Amino acid sequence: MVNLPVAVRCWLTHDCKREKILDGNLFLPIIVFIIGLILLIWSANRFVEGASVTAKYAKMPPFLIGMVIVGFGTSAPEMVISAISASQGNPGLALGNAYGSNIANIALVLGLTALIQPMIVHPSVLKKELPVFSCVTLMAILQLWDGKLSRIDALLLLTVFCLLMTWNIIQGFRSQDRKLNLKREKKYEIHDGMSLKKALVWLFIGLVLLIISSRFLVWGAVKIAHGFGISDLIIGLTIVAIGTSLPELASSVAAIYKNEHDMALGTILGSNQFNTLAVVGIAGAIHPMSIAPEILYRDCLVMGVLILSLFFICKNFIINRYEGAGLLSVYIGYTAWLAFNILAK
Repeated sequence: MVNLPVAVRCWLTHDCKREKILDGNLFLPIIVFIIGLILLIWSANRFVEGASVTAKYAKMPPFLIGMVIVGFGTSAPEMVISAISASQGNPGLALGNAYGSNIANIALVLGLTALIQPMIVHPSVLKKELPVFSCVTLMAILQLWDGKLSRIDALLLLTVFCLLMTWNIIQGFRSQDRKLNLKREKKYEIHDGMSLKKALVWLFIGLVLLIISSRFLVWGAVKIAHGFGISDLIIGLTIVAIGTSLPELASSVAAIYKNEHDMALGTILGSNQFNTLAVVGIAGAIHPMSIAPEILYRDCLVMGVLILSLFFICKNFIINRYEGAGLLSVYIGYTAWLAFNILAK
C-alpha cells in the first residue's frame, strides 16, 4: 500500500478522528491561510491601482506603466511571500512559489484566457519578449544545476533584472512613435477621476496589507504543509502559486474582454520575468538554499517545455481555444503529478 502522510492517512482510513485534525493544530492555520489569500488578492489590486495612477501623475510613458508598474504589481505577492518565507527559513516555499507561479501563469492563466477568447499575438512577442524570457529562464536553470542557489547566484539574477528594467525604461522614454504611444495610453487609461492624494493612500494601504496578508499566507501554508506531512516546496508549487497568480488571471481576462490581446500576454510574460529574476533573486539573497533534485527534473522541465511550446503556439500570431485547452491540460497533468508525488511519500 502507498505510504501516505500521517494526517492524510488518518483522514482516509479513520485511524484518527477527522474532528481531531480540524479542531487541533490545523484549524487555525487553514482559517489564517484563507484570510491571508483573500486579503492578498484585494491588497494587490489596490497596490496596482494606486501605483498605476501615481505613475500617470508622474508623467511616465504609458508603456512603462504597463510593463513596469503593472508587471511589478502583479508579481508583488510572489516577491513579498518569497522574501518572508526565505527570512523565516523556508526557502523551498519561496522557490516553489516563483516557479509554480510561472507554470500557473503559462499553463493555467494563459490557457483559461485563450479558452475564453482566442488571443492575437503581437509580432514583438516572438521577436523580443519571448526570446528574452527564454534566455533568462535558461540562465536561472543553469544556476541550479549544481544543486544550490548561492547568494552570488541570487545577486546575479537581481543584477540582470535591474539591467533589463533599465533597458525597458530607456526604450520607453526614447520611443518617438506618437501614434503607438497614444494607443498604449488609451490601453492603460484607468481611473481618471482619482486624485494623486487618493492614489498615494491606496499605494500605501495596498503595500502594508500586502505584507500583512503575505505573512498570514506563509504562516498558514507552512503549518498546513507540516501538519499533512507535505513539503514546503509542494505547497509553494500548488496552493500558494495559484493564489499569487490570481492577479495575473484577473488582469489577463479583463484585458481579453477589452480586446487588448497583447496586454494579456505581456502581463503573463512580464510577471514571469519578475518571478524568475526578482522573486528568486530576493529569496536567494536573503537565504541561500539547497535545490531539491525534483525541481530540476520535474518543475524546471515542465517550465522549459511550456516556454518552448509558446514559440510554436504563437508562430501563427494567434493562440486558439484548442491550444488554450492544451495548455490547461498540461497544468492539470502537472498538478496530478504533484499529487502522485505526495501520495507516494
